[in-house]
Amino acid sequence: MRRRIFTLLACALMVPTCQEVTGTQENAPRKIRVVIIDGQNNDDWRSTTPFMKRVLEESGRFTVDVSSNLRPGDKPGKVPTVPFPPNLSNYDVVLSNYNGAPWPNEFQKELERRLREGQIGLVIIHAANNAFSNWQEYNRMIGLGWRSPKGGDRILLDDSGKLVRIPSGQGDGSGHRYTGEFTVVIRDPDHPITRGLPREWRHTRDELYDNLRGPAENMHILATAFSKGTKAHEPMIWTVSYGQGRVFHTPLGHDLNGMRCIGFVTVLRRGTEWAATGQVTIPVPDNFPAAERTSALKD
Repeated sequence: MRRRIFTLLACALMVPTCQEVTGTQENAPRKIRVVIIDGQNNDDWRSTTPFMKRVLEESGRFTVDVSSNLRPGDKPGKVPTVPFPPNLSNYDVVLSNYNGAPWPNEFQKELERRLREGQIGLVIIHAANNAFSNWQEYNRMIGLGWRSPKGGDRILLDDSGKLVRIPSGQGDGSGHRYTGEFTVVIRDPDHPITRGLPREWRHTRDELYDNLRGPAENMHILATAFSKGTKAHEPMIWTVSYGQGRVFHTPLGHDLNGMRCIGFVTVLRRGTEWAATGQVTIPVPDNFPAAERTSALKD
C-alpha cells in the first residue's frame, strides 16, 4: 500500500513538469515561411541562393523553399525547388534573388494584392532591384532600383545627413562605380532592423550600388555607404511601406564574398524577420564587424 501511494504521489508531482515542458513547446513561435525566387539573374544565383537559404535556416527562425523561373533549357540550381510560380498562400515572405523575364501577370497581381493587404512581406537583395523596370507597382514596392537616368528620382544623403532628391532625368543612371570594402553607416539606430548595430561597420569587398532611381515613396533609409566613385552617401539598407505590407531592401550582396560578411548575414536575417512580422527578435552576434574591421563567415 505504501509503495502504491508513493507511486501515485510521484506521478502527481511529475504532471506539472510535463505540462510545463509541453506548454513551452506549444508556445514557441512558428517559423517564418520564406520562398526565394531565382532562376534568372545577371549575378550568380546558383551560389548565392543556397547560401541565403542556409544562413536563414541556421538562425532557427525560418523555413526556406526555393522557386526557380529558369530560361528554357537552363539547368536547375543546387537545391530542390518548388514549382514556379510559387503558391503565395504558403509563405510569409518572398525573397527575390531574381532579374530576368517578367513574372506571369497573374502572379504579379497576386503579389501586389497580398503585399498591399499585409498578408506577405517582400525582401529585395542586390541585383533583384535590376528587374521589371516596366512594372509600375514593383518600382513602388522596391523604392529604388537599377534604372536609367529617366527611371525615377535619385536619392542620396549629403555630408550633413540631409536627404537629397535629384529629379528623374537629371544626372547619371545607376551603376557600381566603386567595388571594394566600404563602411556602412547606420542612419536610424532605433529601427528594429538596425537597433543594436554599431553606428559604423566595415563591409567586405562588394559592389557599391550608386545612382539608384525610382519613385522612392514611403521609403525609410536605415543605412548608407560613401561611394568613392560618386563622392556621395548612397542608400544601402532601407524599408518601404506598400499599403499594409513591409518591404526590406538592400543592394549589398553581389556575390558570396559580399554575402559572407557577418553584417550582411545579420541584416538579411533581421530584415527578413521584420518584413514578415514587423518585429525583430534575432540578436546581433558578438562577431559583428566594427568600424575598422570586417568580419566574415569562413565558408
